[in-house]
Amino acid sequence: MRLVRGFVDPPAAARGAVVAIGNFDGLHRGHQAIVRTAWQTARRHGAPLGVVTFEPHPRTLFRGGEPPFRLTPPRAKLRLLAALGVDVAIALRFDERFAATPAEGFANDVLGRGLAVRHAVVGYDFAFGHRRRGNPALLTRAGSAHGYGVTIVDPQGDGREIFAASRIRDFLVQGRLDEAGAELGRFWEVEGRVRRGEARGRTIGFPTANIDLREALVPALGVYAVRVGAAAAGTTRWHDGVANLGRRPTFGGGGVLLEVHLLDFEGDLYGRRLRVAFVEFLRPEMRFAGIEALRERIAEDRDRARALLAERARAPGWFADDNLPAALDGRGRARGA
Repeated sequence: MRLVRGFVDPPAAARGAVVAIGNFDGLHRGHQAIVRTAWQTARRHGAPLGVVTFEPHPRTLFRGGEPPFRLTPPRAKLRLLAALGVDVAIALRFDERFAATPAEGFANDVLGRGLAVRHAVVGYDFAFGHRRRGNPALLTRAGSAHGYGVTIVDPQGDGREIFAASRIRDFLVQGRLDEAGAELGRFWEVEGRVRRGEARGRTIGFPTANIDLREALVPALGVYAVRVGAAAAGTTRWHDGVANLGRRPTFGGGGVLLEVHLLDFEGDLYGRRLRVAFVEFLRPEMRFAGIEALRERIAEDRDRARALLAERARAPGWFADDNLPAALDGRGRARGA
């Protein structure tokens, strides 16, 4: 997948594409339906499949200073789009100048003249332009004037609720991974580079890879059963693990840190980028009276995570690398399908 930044004088690969447009934070099942529709349209036209998205997320500009909220920071979103078979990702810089662009300017100048899109696919609630005054009806009129088609994708849901990034964030903050995963169509992941810590885990027999979440949403603090992906020989090799996300109250507290202990793994992970898929919330973070009590509880957490992950290994795939390509033809599965 090729990444293009901006719409002024774009390379040939970014012109004439069928594009899905949106922020796509989380790339949940509703977003996947939009990309799937664009993929089907691109196949009919023999055109490249593109995604037009906005960075940073508009919420960052309008709500500056709030805690990180992203379900999929830029690197993760691009990886997921590539897994979906997108040919070109077009990232438009969302700053104050861009936010002031009239809706007609976006539809005419960005999509029509700049990118010369063949067809645009958006969700039913897509809003764009200054003060979000643009809507699918305006986009359809602009497309007719500039020679590109427009498809509006209906709301997507589970029969009770419409899939929404805001609901997924709420589920994660509450530790409700099953509900979050059902809307995502996969386990929620974070990724980051392993940094050196104070090696406390190693001294008590449970060495950990320490990762700062940085841009990503912070879910419920506590202990999780996880799967950990490490790049190896051009692919991602997955390992079972148990992770603590929290402030380490037994050691005096501090900033939020993700500490991941890989089961049955030996090797040096310092400096490597890891993907951590949150499979099950085991318990809230606790303060222990001493190191021995902490060691005993970590051993219990490890054994519980090992058993749970072994059971889940027999269930249908719920990892992005396995499940997202199937989403293009509607075969994406939730756990237990």
